[in-house]
Amino acid sequence: MNSRRTVITNARLVDGTGSPERHADITFEDGIITEVGTSGSAHCNGSRVIDADGMLVTPGWVDVHTHYDAQATWDPFLTPSGWHGVTTAVMGNCGVGFAPAAPERHEWLIELMEGVEDIPGSAMVEGIEWEWTSFPEYLDALERKPRVMDLGTQIGHGALRAFVMGDRGANNEDANADDIAQMARITHEALRAGALGFSTSRTALHKSKNGEYVPGTSAQPDELLGIAEAVARAGHGIFQMAAEHWRRPDSEWQWMRDVAGKTGVRFSINLNQPADEPELWRETLSLMEAAQRDGMNIEAQVAGRSIGLIMCLQGTVNPLMMHSAYNEVAALPFGARVAALREAERYARLLVERPAHRFYEQFVGDNFHIMFPITGGNINYEPTFDESIAGIAQRTGASPHAIMIDQLLSNDGQGMIYRPFLNYAYGDLSMTHELLQHPLTRNGLSDAGAHCGVICDGGMPTFLLTHWVRDRARGPRLPLEQVVARQTRKTAELHGLLDRGVIAPGMRADVNIIDFDRLSFEVPRVVHDLPAQGRRLAQRASGYVATFCAGVQTVDHDEFTGELPGKLLRGPQHA
Repeated sequence: MNSRRTVITNARLVDGTGSPERHADITFEDGIITEVGTSGSAHCNGSRVIDADGMLVTPGWVDVHTHYDAQATWDPFLTPSGWHGVTTAVMGNCGVGFAPAAPERHEWLIELMEGVEDIPGSAMVEGIEWEWTSFPEYLDALERKPRVMDLGTQIGHGALRAFVMGDRGANNEDANADDIAQMARITHEALRAGALGFSTSRTALHKSKNGEYVPGTSAQPDELLGIAEAVARAGHGIFQMAAEHWRRPDSEWQWMRDVAGKTGVRFSINLNQPADEPELWRETLSLMEAAQRDGMNIEAQVAGRSIGLIMCLQGTVNPLMMHSAYNEVAALPFGARVAALREAERYARLLVERPAHRFYEQFVGDNFHIMFPITGGNINYEPTFDESIAGIAQRTGASPHAIMIDQLLSNDGQGMIYRPFLNYAYGDLSMTHELLQHPLTRNGLSDAGAHCGVICDGGMPTFLLTHWVRDRARGPRLPLEQVVARQTRKTAELHGLLDRGVIAPGMRADVNIIDFDRLSFEVPRVVHDLPAQGRRLAQRASGYVATFCAGVQTVDHDEFTGELPGKLLRGPQHA
């Protein structure tokens, strides 16, 4: 690793604090920033000098909501995050993970992760080398793996419950006092060994491959309190939670307020906008504000764009998958399947068949107004009605079903349709614009490493700059300094990572040099680069001139240098 003195000159510095952009020279050595001065002030003798030539320089991005729990055991580059300027990632979210893990639970844990996070089970079976039983042993195994960025993790309720309670825990039976005491002990042990928090899921959206809810989905308040008290005893750690879009505000908020009030533990909840209750997010913000006034630390993680499905014939879901005419050929090799779908008789059946299935009704049905063909070299994450299949049909007189089928069959069967699922009930990103400015929200929910065949949001840190600062045309933009601070200092502070997220003397030299005018990302594409040739959607970035992790350059003009300076984070980090 190159740890010699490095000077970045002529930088357009946005330092992560929210302070105004300024021109600066930045010096770092042995992984620590030693000096930040005006342009031309740095002493360059004997140093490696990088002329930023007016490029944007920021702290490395801190992504607090990823699902690399399996991938971290085999992939040192942690893509897609490694392509998008991320220098710190946190996994173990939404109640799923792989520790603690009894040997007889390995297959079950894989199927849980496959069902909840759509990560190919075959890739996890081949890729994971089970070197642990306890959570501290899992951390030890992670620590032995070199990687391109720093990585922290949380202990998930699903693995914890199954480890302590066996089938009773897996089946969401109520925990007894002994169960709660054991779960609290193991949680405390995990945090003392270096876990950054505890995570759980309360949403019916999260099910295992076999259709079972994540263990903990219906856990009683005494169980949640016992675990939160263990977090409090450890002296650090958040209580992260995915919930049912707060459809049960009275019951959910009451126990959250009770637990947060009694323990002082910091809650971090996932906040999205469901299409059928588009104003519910405002109620949630009001409840959070009331909790804060009453001394309870409850905040929300929010996404930088809609949570959207990428529907294609090679993906996990596509609009034809419930059609009998499709299922007759679904098992064919891809090329043969595309050819069969183009046959006149089968094509005609696809045009007229309307499957009586909940999936079809929810995601296709009369939803052509929120289904957007992905065309050309770019993907528009804030499209208008005119760009939708319904809008095209209205404009051209063509059948929306024909437009949909032709789009899927385009590009040799690799055509894609973007279908916003959450956070697009207004037909634009005005809700997201408001949430990104609220003091009780934190940027998260990229889900990098997860939803491999249907969602591709690991590039969200790049999108935050390109869309919200530079390119948005359908509403107001956001200040560059605010957007940078929200995905550096603000996200780092969530987990007490106080040694990073700011370009200042004494801080870690996690740095991005960005060609802001050229910054972009490609259209998601299907690749088979996971173990066992597992499939995923991938989206690379362009415009990262350099990324440094702990002062070591890991990216050079959008390509990895091969350096792997990343470390396992064990608990909060002090400046």
